[in-house]
Amino acid sequence: MRGLCSNGVKAVALELIPQFERARGIKVDILWGSTNMLLGEINKGATGDLAILTDEVIDDLIAEGKIVAGSRVDLARSAIGIAVRQGAPKPDIGSAEAFRQALLSARAISYSRTGISGVYFPTVLDRLGIAEAVKSKIVIPAPGMVVGELVARGEADIGVQQISELLPVPGIEVVGPLPAALQKVTVFSAGIFADAREAEVAQALVEALTSQASRAVYVCKGMEPIDRSPH
Repeated sequence: MRGLCSNGVKAVALELIPQFERARGIKVDILWGSTNMLLGEINKGATGDLAILTDEVIDDLIAEGKIVAGSRVDLARSAIGIAVRQGAPKPDIGSAEAFRQALLSARAISYSRTGISGVYFPTVLDRLGIAEAVKSKIVIPAPGMVVGELVARGEADIGVQQISELLPVPGIEVVGPLPAALQKVTVFSAGIFADAREAEVAQALVEALTSQASRAVYVCKGMEPIDRSPH
């Protein structure tokens, strides 16, 4: 079967999907990318059996008839986090004002322009009133790179991305989530394509991704599993 999966769930999927493949004796072909990038591919005609994207995008695709109505299943909630290079001093991010000062003090700040967190983060800078002040400090990862890699290489003092995307990167430490007043929690959901050739297998994979046994994997990867409730 073929799936499209957001990078926000990649760390979890990389652990759970091989187990599913072994159990079923099949191969799952996954196209990885940011939700926005994958949505662009779908709008250009890309399809498959299963899509794992944000809940809002899955709902939009259902409205467009590209995802089966009633097939949306919420997998997990994901918060945006802050990371620094391993061993570097950890900034105070306990409040919006403390985080504001940490950003002003940083030499370089990195976030992804294509991911959900990257689309949202400029609004945080606007709310903090420092968008212009830190404009020259922003370092955007090149295609194929992730925020954490720039932080690990010392090219950014502070990295901002989904915690689930920061945790797998070696050489960095996650300081914690964005302050509550600035946080945006994203729900990642699965949906079956209307033209799926392997809808039954896709449904079985959703079952595996929402099983009781899978919950510990989500927690380990920095996400909060959601009790299954189809929409």
